[in-house]
Amino acid sequence: MKLSVVIPCRNEAPYIEECLDAIYGSDISDEVEMSVFVVDGMSDDGTRDKVLELTEKYVRLHLVDNEKQLTPYAFNLGIYAGGKADYIQIVGARHIISKNYLRRCIEHLKRDEAIWCVGGRIQNEYLNETGEIISIAMGTAFGMGLGNFRTLTKSGFTDTVTSPMYPYWVFEKIGFFDETLIRNQDDDFNFRVEQAGGKVYYEHDISLKYYVRGNFSGLRRQFFQYGYWKVFVNRKHKAVTTLRQLVPPLFVLYSVLLPLTALINPLLFLICGVPMMLYLLLMLYFSVTQAKNFLQSPKLINTYLILHYYYGAGYLKGILQFLILRKNPSDRQKRMSR
Repeated sequence: MKLSVVIPCRNEAPYIEECLDAIYGSDISDEVEMSVFVVDGMSDDGTRDKVLELTEKYVRLHLVDNEKQLTPYAFNLGIYAGGKADYIQIVGARHIISKNYLRRCIEHLKRDEAIWCVGGRIQNEYLNETGEIISIAMGTAFGMGLGNFRTLTKSGFTDTVTSPMYPYWVFEKIGFFDETLIRNQDDDFNFRVEQAGGKVYYEHDISLKYYVRGNFSGLRRQFFQYGYWKVFVNRKHKAVTTLRQLVPPLFVLYSVLLPLTALINPLLFLICGVPMMLYLLLMLYFSVTQAKNFLQSPKLINTYLILHYYYGAGYLKGILQFLILRKNPSDRQKRMSR
């Protein structure tokens, strides 16, 4: 049985060794022949040297060049490099998988042919105070939305997972990752899985440690792009892939239009302001209850606003650009956040 592990990577020198150590420390069966492909977007921070150094320590570890430096190309290059392995596991360079991750994913895929994709629970980690704040916010249902796989508390079917494993035949059946999607290429692929009759399974008993970004500027760009590219995926499929994605853009529109109601009628403003009051109360509640100290609460409020408003603003820009003006993605939104 052959397993290919694909790691899309660019300038991840602080994390790549721990990522590889976890993969090679997995408790997989001796019958599994594992090859690992670090698909590097021409890193210039020492990542490549570190990987080449580790090839002397780990068998079947390969460095693959990704000259286009974009994530969907990395996914496909890694899959191609592994040939027709039985299973394909994708692991982010900042993802540190649990020892049972690979074994349990294979077990689920072998046990139930209706399952085409398996992934596990995210444990957010951080390297600085800002990263800690972002980690707390992204670990709440208020921050990420009800039904988001990041906040699930038990195993079951879902719409997408992170660091997924697929049987190779899934790619033969529905194709590879869409290289026009700089963001949301995994959401697109898993939507195609479900459209083709497969299921995506979230396993709560396996986990990965994820090092969240440690700056707000990167977070703002990340969530703006999430919303922006989600609309491009919707246009491709001529469908809204999940209903919860509509909440942030609708809330942004509501926030913009709410002050106008005061010009029409003060009573109308008070009535229409009830949802905003509820939102602010919930944000205050989660900011106070989730904070580890008093000083974290204002920063959590700021983070929640970024998660919700930047995603919503990106989504609205996507509607304007992709659905109304019928344009293609701008080069500016192809820039990855760091």
